Formats: sequence, structure tokens, C-alpha cells
Amino acid sequence: MINLAQKEIKHTLGKFIVTAAGVGMLLGIVMIMMGVYRGMVIDAQVLLDDLEVDLWVVQENTLGPFAEASRVHEDLKDTIHIINGIKSSERMTFQNLQLPLKDEMVRVFAVGFNPFGTIDPINPSKLIAGRRLRRDHYEMVVTDKIGFKLGDKIPLGRDIYTVVGVTHGTVSSGGDPLVYISLKDAQELQFLYSNERIRNDRARGINTVNSHMINAVVARVASGHDVNKVAQDIRRWKHNAVYTAEQEKTILTQNLIKMASKQIGMFTVILVVVSTIIIALIIYTMTLEKMKEIAIMKLIGIPNSMIIKMIVQETVLMGVLAFIAGNIFAHLIYSKFPKRVVLETPDAFELFVVVLIASILASFVGVRKVIAADPAEAIGG
Repeated sequence: MINLAQKEIKHTLGKFIVTAAGVGMLLGIVMIMMGVYRGMVIDAQVLLDDLEVDLWVVQENTLGPFAEASRVHEDLKDTIHIINGIKSSERMTFQNLQLPLKDEMVRVFAVGFNPFGTIDPINPSKLIAGRRLRRDHYEMVVTDKIGFKLGDKIPLGRDIYTVVGVTHGTVSSGGDPLVYISLKDAQELQFLYSNERIRNDRARGINTVNSHMINAVVARVASGHDVNKVAQDIRRWKHNAVYTAEQEKTILTQNLIKMASKQIGMFTVILVVVSTIIIALIIYTMTLEKMKEIAIMKLIGIPNSMIIKMIVQETVLMGVLAFIAGNIFAHLIYSKFPKRVVLETPDAFELFVVVLIASILASFVGVRKVIAADPAEAIGG
């Protein structure tokens, strides 16, 4: 039996490959968008995994400290520490900063903590150069993603900070590069107003100078104690919102990136639909170009089923080639994106199944034309 699809593809090989490559670029973007979503989920958990704490104590009636603003007094750490079941607790601040790098400003997420405390957010396995913080003031540990090097001087606020350490793979829940500074420096940057603001407030009879604030208290629960029970005790007696590590991860993955995931999903569906339409139009055009040949086939007795099989084979093969091209394209460019992109095999397999289904649906356009073809056209032509 003559393989009609093979003969047809060989006849229009250049057009077929170019079309498959073009559709493949669209599918490659779909893969990248799926990878961006996976990267967002991973980024949302980086800081939580590095801290390895059991409880997050934040301002009452908030989803802090990441999904909502949270402010509590720093002495809350001491009252949390004496609660039964608490092994250790520390004060933390979290804020976005703009750091000057050459001729531009770089947005970073700053973690403020006590360098001499019992909980250090800097993961030693991610520290690739230098050291951790050893002073209460004017030292900073940065991620290599920013571009700073050991010993660099960074003007920030009223002071100059020295880069004493460099980490790798440390990002905030939003994908911004992480930097680490001391708690005292972080409090001054976040809560202390300028001299002009302080004078204006005093002239109005307002006393707003209070830098003894933090965004959250993190704590580790002693072995043998139930984390949920300790959390409930803190809620009852201290009137603060308390979240376990798993609850905080849920807040980050569902609240912070929920809208982004919906948007990515919408764009993904649109691109798949567009790819399907393009394949359908190309197959329809190729079918129109060979309508006389199809009429001759029908005239000499070749059944519709064989001709339809040719159209479907062409369409599916184009979809498969487009998927392969898209996979190659995605793996070539994903590392160029500023945020983390994670390409996973299960996602690629799901997309492959979708492409096969979309290709079969796209073939119906050509199939309909084949069925409607009149054998008499072969004689009349």
C-alpha cells in the first residue's frame, strides 16, 4: 500500500518543516510558561526551607509576613521564648530594597536577623564565598544573581554596607534576589523615619519614632511537643496570628502566586489554541493545493478512509515535529530568563498529549474538505 502521507510530505518538505518549527516556537513558549509556574512554586519555599522553623508568629488578623504586612513589637520574641514547648525563637524583618548597581537600581528582598541569634536564615550549603554576618551593623550577604562581589561597598539609606558573603540560589517568594542584613540595620531602614519627617511629626504633636518593631517572630518547637498545640497556645494567650511551616507554605503558594498561576494558565491555553488553529490552517491550505490529486484518487477508487488517513497522519506528524522543536527551543532559552524556570518531564508529557489531541482536531478541517471533494473535478480540470 502506498504511504500517501509520506509522498505528500516529501513533496512539500520545506514548507512542512518551516511550519512545524514555527508552531514549535509557540509550544516552546508554552513550556517556558509552565516552567515559570514551577519556578514560582519552588521560589516561594526557598526562604522557608532555609530557615527550617516550625512556627511563624505575626500580627493578629494578617497573613504575614509575606502575603500581608505585619508589625509586632520585638520583645514579643522574649514572651514567645518562655512558652512551654518552644525550643528557640528569633526576631525577623522582611522588606524590599533598591540597591545601586553601576548605573541602575536593582530590586532585592532583604532579610533582617540577629547575627548572634540561634536561628540563621543563611543556608551554609548555599554560601559560595565569604562568610556570614558577624557584626550588628553595616555588613551584608548578597546572592550571586545580583552581580556584587566580596568587599563591594553599597550605599543604602544613611550608611555604607560591605559585602562579606555571597550565596547562590537564594530568592524571595516573589523571585527577587535575597540579601541578608543585621536586624538593627533592617529596623532602621524599615521603621526609622528621616530627621525631617520626625521634626514635622513632632511639630504636629505626633511621636512616631519607634524602631523597635519587627515583621515576625520565628520559632522552633522542642522535640516531643505538638506543633499545632504550641501554636494554639500562642494564639490563645498572646493574641497573635500563628502559622505552622506547612501553613506558611500554603499561604505563599496559594495566596501569593494564585493570580499569577491563573494568568499563566490563561496564556498557556491561548497559545495552545493558536497553535492548533495554525496547524489547521496549514493543513487546510495543503489540502486545497492537492484537491485535483484527491479528486483523481477518488475517481480511481481509492476510498475516503485512506485519503482521510493521509490527512490525519500529516497533521499528527506536524504536531509531533512541532513539539520536538518546541522542546529544543525551550531548553535553549529557559536559562536566559531573569526568574527561575523549571522544565519538568511530566509537564512536557502532558503537553505532548495535548498537542496530539489538538493535531487530531486540527485535521478535521482538511478531512471535511476531502469528504466534500467531487471526483468529477478530476475530469473537468
